[in-house]
Amino acid sequence: MSYRWTADPAGIELPDLNREFDDQAEAEAWFAENWSELAEAGATAVTLWEADRVVYGPMSLDEA
Repeated sequence: MSYRWTADPAGIELPDLNREFDDQAEAEAWFAENWSELAEAGATAVTLWEADRVVYGPMSLDEA
């Protein structure tokens, strides 16, 4: 199975946002390195998917 992230609101553009990962740990490692860039690009929340199943989310990117 492959894992991928989606961002809210839709339409956020960030290199590798549509990338597919081989496992959940790899997807989460990418997120840990890129969450601040997602927030700066206007994302307010993200969701992690395994194929067509939501693993978790939407997860807020609000630092408060």
